[in-house]
Amino acid sequence: MNAAGRAGGELSWRGIVLGALITLVFTASNVYLGLKIGLTIASSIPAAVISMAVLRMLGRSTVLENNMVQTQASAAGTLSCVFAAVPALVMVGYWRNFPYWQTMLISLAGGMTGVLFTIPLRRALVTRSALPYPEGVACAEILHASSPEGDAASVRALASGGVIAALMTLAGGGLRLFSDGIGAVASLGNAVFRIHGSFSLALFGTGYLVGIGGGLAMLFGVAIGWGVAVPWLTALTDHAGATPQALATAVWLHKVRFLGAGTIAVAAVATLLSLMGPVASGLKEALSARHRATAGDSDRDLPPVAILAIGAVLTLTLAALFALFLHPALPFGAGMAVPVLLGLVACVALGFLVAAACGYMAGIVGSSSSPISGIGIIAIVLLSLAMLGLEALHLLPPAFAAQDQKLAIAFGLFVLTALTASAAISNDNLQDLKTGQLVGASPWRQELALLIGCVVGAVVIPPVLNLLYQAYGFVGTLPRPGMDATRALAAPQPALMAAIAEGILVRGLDWPMILIGAALGLGLVALDRIARRFGFAVPPLAVGMGIYLPSDISVTIAFGAVVSWLVLRGRKQGEGGIGTMLASGFIVGESLMGVALAAVSGAAGRSDALALPVAPGLATLLGGAAFLGVALWFARMLRQSRKDDFGGKENPLRRCDV
Repeated sequence: MNAAGRAGGELSWRGIVLGALITLVFTASNVYLGLKIGLTIASSIPAAVISMAVLRMLGRSTVLENNMVQTQASAAGTLSCVFAAVPALVMVGYWRNFPYWQTMLISLAGGMTGVLFTIPLRRALVTRSALPYPEGVACAEILHASSPEGDAASVRALASGGVIAALMTLAGGGLRLFSDGIGAVASLGNAVFRIHGSFSLALFGTGYLVGIGGGLAMLFGVAIGWGVAVPWLTALTDHAGATPQALATAVWLHKVRFLGAGTIAVAAVATLLSLMGPVASGLKEALSARHRATAGDSDRDLPPVAILAIGAVLTLTLAALFALFLHPALPFGAGMAVPVLLGLVACVALGFLVAAACGYMAGIVGSSSSPISGIGIIAIVLLSLAMLGLEALHLLPPAFAAQDQKLAIAFGLFVLTALTASAAISNDNLQDLKTGQLVGASPWRQELALLIGCVVGAVVIPPVLNLLYQAYGFVGTLPRPGMDATRALAAPQPALMAAIAEGILVRGLDWPMILIGAALGLGLVALDRIARRFGFAVPPLAVGMGIYLPSDISVTIAFGAVVSWLVLRGRKQGEGGIGTMLASGFIVGESLMGVALAAVSGAAGRSDALALPVAPGLATLLGGAAFLGVALWFARMLRQSRKDDFGGKENPLRRCDV
């Protein structure tokens, strides 16, 4: 590579290395955050800011080189969304940990198929489309308009938030000087009421990024779940000597979560149906267009031969992974043909349709608002029903029809992992390609950077998953006896996917609660449409998440959203963008410290290796004081901010809703 390629070129070696380093940070952060609260942070904007600062110090940086770094890091950060499926294999007892090669290759193959699916969609959905792509446009404007001074201020804000959150997490999760949060339980007759809030700065920062609409919608979900459903169901439940807190938690875990699942599923389907016409139109254009490379780099994709070759390798890789996954229970041979073919059809045919739908939704409402969780629910339902149908036709091996259906459940979840990776990547990649179009990037180089990002992200995911599981465990699934169950990661999405697969295949799904949740979802969809006529919004998906997630998550997110709104109200849209970097710093700092503490716990063999003897009451007092102090500091920083860091555009850095 020539000198121009090494320094200041579009796809440079230093850019690839920098993108890989940023990828390590955001992939680890997103896996931790996703397992903790079920949400992830979009990595494009902070990656672009960090890239601009670092490459400017190295000299001869360009907008195109910065764009390639954020493209690579964005792909890897998005690939972490496999956390929504693969941990379910541990939860159902099929895996005892996360085998490196299987976890890495299924994430890699799924992510790369998502990249390939976006290539034939690019011209129809990006180049020739009037879709707004809000986050892609915002990222392009940042790349164009950011000044050296702005970069420095943004990096300082990101670093400040990260250091503060890391120290808070060390004091709380490591030294145990601070408690996790504060809560209250009350009883009225046999009915139990419970509310809980967390001292997590990552959740507080997420509230800023989600915004007042999403935050209040989640709080509404908490009111439905913990203020209505839990008291009603506990009043009808035999307490049998259980403490009120334990009873409320058990009822929420085994009943109310399915209410939220039904609401989430209906909200996701409603979104898909509302976009069915545009998706079909975009697909028709994509499939009928001639996608031949043009003379200029500005509209040239990867060569068709390369696409076909990579696609063939990925198909063979997926087939081999499915066969090896089944091998402990099934001998190699013809008996594997039908389930392996089912997995391939799901990943290729269903995967392409999901990619088109996700890509189009990303173009309309942004990557953040696309209901990946809902699409995962639909996918696992279809996979489970397909296996039931094949079983009824006696087309599946006898091992699939075993009484506990363990193999069928696990196989469906393994296939879902590839589908989730593909959907998440497709959802994000078209935003990156839109950014590239606006800054004059070469599509084929971006597509290559996306593939590189998938490789780097896939390499990091398995060890991070193992670290977190061994250190904290998941709610309901602990790797060792005697672990502190109160510090287990909620892992909401994989728990839901496992429950749905088990419920359908074992024919034990709590359909009454699912159907009540579905009816509630229909009502919320109608309420949202009515409210929008009056300038308000009640996002049904956010309400469903508020019901489904633990109350401390939703309450703290809502608190962050309300604090930010109170400080920023009256300012024009987008003002106070420094808060975006501070909030991102909170999320990244807490996540990375969480991963580091997991490594310490894994090395020591116990989760309280650094714990100091502090009375619970004092720990709650100290944690609450520190949390409120940081919240006040954050509010002050927002109020003092006079510069719109993002050019007056809507806040482009938001959660990736999985």
